Formats: sequence, C-alpha cells, structure tokens
Amino acid sequence: MLRRVTTRVPAKVMRKVPRTSRRAEYSASTKRALVDVAGDLFTEQGYAGTSLDEIVAGARVTKGALYHHFSGKQALFEAVFEQVEADAAKVISKAVRDRDDPWEKAMSGLRAFLSVVQAPPYKRIVIAEGPAILGYERFREQEERSTFGIVQGIVSSVLSSSAYELDESMVETFSRVFFGAMSAAGASVSEAEDPRRASAQVETALAFILTGLRHLAESGVRLPDPDDLITD
Repeated sequence: MLRRVTTRVPAKVMRKVPRTSRRAEYSASTKRALVDVAGDLFTEQGYAGTSLDEIVAGARVTKGALYHHFSGKQALFEAVFEQVEADAAKVISKAVRDRDDPWEKAMSGLRAFLSVVQAPPYKRIVIAEGPAILGYERFREQEERSTFGIVQGIVSSVLSSSAYELDESMVETFSRVFFGAMSAAGASVSEAEDPRRASAQVETALAFILTGLRHLAESGVRLPDPDDLITD
C-alpha cells in the first residue's frame, strides 16, 4: 500500500511572503492616495490653503502614515508636482509618438503642450505655485527631468532632418532656447484671460518660427559659426 507523502511548509514561511507583499501593496496604495488627494486639494485650494489634516482625512489615513512617506507638506507637494509633470510628459509623448515627419512632430508636441498647460492641475501646481514653493533651481530641475527630454528629442529630430551638421553642444543650445520659449509660452497661456486665444497666438508664433527655420534649412542658408561671434 502506497503512503501519501506530504511536505509541510513551516507556517512562518507561508506567512512571511504574503504578509510582506500585502504590507508593500498597502504602503504603495497609501502613498498614492496621499498624492492623489493632495493634488486635488492643492489644485482647488492652493498650497497655503490646504492643511495636512485635510489631506489625511481625504486619504483616510493617519498623520503618522503621511510622515512615514513624506517629511512634510512641501515634500508632499513636490511628489504631486512630479506626478503632474509626469502626466504632462505622457500626453506630449503620445502626441508625437506616431509622427514620422520631424516638423509635424514638433507642431504636434507644441499643441499637446499648450493643451496641457490649460489643465487646472498644471496651471495651479506647476506654473502658479511650483517656482515659489520648490524654489527656482529645484523647480527647473524637476521640469527638465520630465519635459525637457521630450523637447530635446523633438529639436534633435528637426535639426537632424536639415542640412545643418551641428555638434551636441549646439543641439543642446537649440533645445534650451526652444524649451525656454515653450515654458514662457505655457505660462502666458495659463495666465491669460482667454487661454484658448492665447494658445492659438502662441501656436501661430512658434509655427512661424519653425517654418522659417525649415525654409532656411531647405534653402541651404548657412548657419553662422558661433566662433565667428566671439570677439577679443
């Protein structure tokens, strides 16, 4: 007669993995809830008008849970800022993903960006309050980490399609100039009394600049050498 052999798994081992997994999932969901609730409140009431008590009440967690993930209100705001910027980057990336022509890609990216800056979370958290709360340097670091890379990719694509042979430093310079123009344009659209009209005006202006650059490139107009502009 055959005997059935069973292997006993120690109860400690059986409990350890699920419990660790559940704890990690709970921790992640708690952090997400705090960021989501804080994002809604910061958008509606502003940073100064939002208390930690409101945030933990909305997220249905304790203040101790908040301090487990964030050192305080400013750190939580920074997490919200990062999330808003990440969402914006996804929208812009999606808009340019299927565009083969680099010039069309640039315009699609611009339109997506101008749409993003009109969304309430971006207007309030990134443009209106981000620089003051994070400080200018930290604000720029966060902004470049999310959207600058996309802009640089678009600019590199446009320049590589032209007859110009530019080194990496000049591509970087073009990217920063264009990124600066987009950032300034985004702020002007966000703060305008009529954002839709302001967006259309910005799109017209930047489209004109891009079209001019394209015609210059296709006409074989030589790009000045920066070294020629340096005087003793």
